[in-house]
Amino acid sequence: PANSMILSFFIFSQHHLLNLYFTVFPMTYLGTLLGNLLIVTVTTVDQNLNTPMYFFLRNLSILDMGFISITVPNACFNSLTGNRAISVPGCATQIFLVIFCAYVEMLFLTIMAWDRYVAICQPLQYPLIMNPKFCVRMILASLLSGLLYAGVHTGNTFRLSFCQSNVVHQFFCDVPSLLRLSCSDTTSNLVLLLVSAVLVCGGCFTFIAMSYIRIFSAVLKFPTGKSAKVFSTCTPHILVFSVFLSSGTAVYLRSSATSDTLQDMVLSAFYTMVPPFLNPLIYSLRNKQVKEAVGRVIVILIYFSNFYRC
Repeated sequence: PANSMILSFFIFSQHHLLNLYFTVFPMTYLGTLLGNLLIVTVTTVDQNLNTPMYFFLRNLSILDMGFISITVPNACFNSLTGNRAISVPGCATQIFLVIFCAYVEMLFLTIMAWDRYVAICQPLQYPLIMNPKFCVRMILASLLSGLLYAGVHTGNTFRLSFCQSNVVHQFFCDVPSLLRLSCSDTTSNLVLLLVSAVLVCGGCFTFIAMSYIRIFSAVLKFPTGKSAKVFSTCTPHILVFSVFLSSGTAVYLRSSATSDTLQDMVLSAFYTMVPPFLNPLIYSLRNKQVKEAVGRVIVILIYFSNFYRC
């Protein structure tokens, strides 16, 4: 029966690939946690950052910490101990959480693009459109629809029969890897993946593209200094979304016949690790308000540290 089946992760034995699990993965994970935790702390403590933009950024940082924690610690632990086994319920949980976080991440990035569009193109109406109630509703709608989306894909995957190899050719459980192990007809699963990719990914891409086209059209009318500032802020966001969308789409829509294990692992690492790692760098190092807020928080922490020491 499926519930009693034990799956096993495929782990490369080559020395240079094992270094990923012992150096790159842990360092990326630690950097992601520290960077996003700093963003959450600063945007919560500093009242000057009590705006819709930083509200969405704080939620994105919380999501990113959870997103990378689903896959990387388990992969590093498996490589360190040599214990590659995972139960089917454990695999289903991992798939559900990965899909949920990826879906919500995409919606959050889309909402943040809409926030920038309203702030730049409709500044007078910004307080009315992006009011606190609307922002909270957008976050809740993203989370609730993410639960439904992840539940549908997870349930549709684990209704299949798995009677072939039990080796998951990935460093975490994902839908494409499980479909390759199934001895059932996976046509409906592939159709569902394709339709959902077109609707969700295509919809988010179109919405973000339209938002930035309008932003850049408006920015061209600004003075040179202001337009350069807007371009420097928007371009990294577009880059992160492009990496996330292209790598995730490539993993989930690649044909199993042409699939390459190493390439799949690299693409999966890109969409599960790179955006969570880059987001705090983009929104802290390139944002004057955040850098100033970080400085104020550090001063406060030093003051209280000296106070308690005395």
